[in-house]
Amino acid sequence: MAAARPVPPLNTLYFYLTEGCNLRCRHCWIEPPHQSETRQFPALEPGLFRRIIVQAKPLGLSSVKLTGGEPLMHPQIGEILSILREEKIRFNVETNGVLCTPEVARDLVRSGLYHLSVSLDGSDAATHEWVRGVKGCFGAALQGIRNLVAAGIRPQVIMTLMRRNVGQIETLVRLVESLGAGSVKFNIVQPTARGVKMHEAGETLGIRELIELGRWIEKDLAPTVQVRLFYSHPAAFRTLGRMFGQNGDCGICGIRGILGVLGNGSYALCGIGETVPELVFGDAAKDALADVWRDNAVLNEIRGGLPRKLDGICGDCLMKGVCLGSCIAQNYYRSRNLWAPFWFCEEASKLGLFPETRVRKGLPATQEAARREERACTCR
Repeated sequence: MAAARPVPPLNTLYFYLTEGCNLRCRHCWIEPPHQSETRQFPALEPGLFRRIIVQAKPLGLSSVKLTGGEPLMHPQIGEILSILREEKIRFNVETNGVLCTPEVARDLVRSGLYHLSVSLDGSDAATHEWVRGVKGCFGAALQGIRNLVAAGIRPQVIMTLMRRNVGQIETLVRLVESLGAGSVKFNIVQPTARGVKMHEAGETLGIRELIELGRWIEKDLAPTVQVRLFYSHPAAFRTLGRMFGQNGDCGICGIRGILGVLGNGSYALCGIGETVPELVFGDAAKDALADVWRDNAVLNEIRGGLPRKLDGICGDCLMKGVCLGSCIAQNYYRSRNLWAPFWFCEEASKLGLFPETRVRKGLPATQEAARREERACTCR
């Protein structure tokens, strides 16, 4: 009889606290419905939130991420933060910034926050609100950032790059500097949920443009600014210094140690469970977390197959042990195949733009270098 595969620690829970959102972002990969005072959607009940945390701690839980929808829109966000404080769990938050009042900012600090990101997709109201779909959200986000900085938080600002805002990169970075934020991360529109329509409409940037932008941001723009800049292209397109150096950002999804919790209390691979039902793994109100984490067939398939089973260019990439296919959830959404190559790398390979130095050539020295790169990443 074959020995049972070891179950990795459950390092992090991603809580998608709310099913709805107060904005209508045109690129969102989860696609939550718009919530208003007259149109409400479910949010994770605090008692269930505590129950999940308590069950997760013996499994190795060290941190949680609060996201959404919009996590700060949760009607009992104060109670959620109180639970984290009482359970002594450090956490990070992804928010659109609109609801970052001075009171909320102070509560975040005293509850164990270690990182917070605010989305800002333009350096002016017209651009940001075109992306986010709600009038007035630009000014509210700027004020939210100011409130966070006043409370001692230096948030990371996330700008998702698209044809409409690409000309505002430098002006946005200068704006972020003036607000006192700590860094800017540049994301790429994923061809998932609402992002599919943007790709089809030609509103996103091409692979060649994205690769050139990454080089310009990292080599030319970054040395001229005070805030740190991070560009979210796949690992094969980054230097080792950018990933593992003193000022680097690994930026790798530690999928082996992560589980998502949706606003309705379902366990899922991550937020992709909102649109892909087969990646929902059970009900937190009924199912023991230890059983889900140990026995779920999809989770065990991922543990046993990564990175060995990755297909296409990802299977041939020397960085696959670090990158793990970049995003299993995105890959599955597009192909219904867990081992499909990441779309960015696949397109780059077809265009002859994939870095030749990161493709397997079968030489022992090259393979050893790849193993050293894998060992260097401690994010997982």
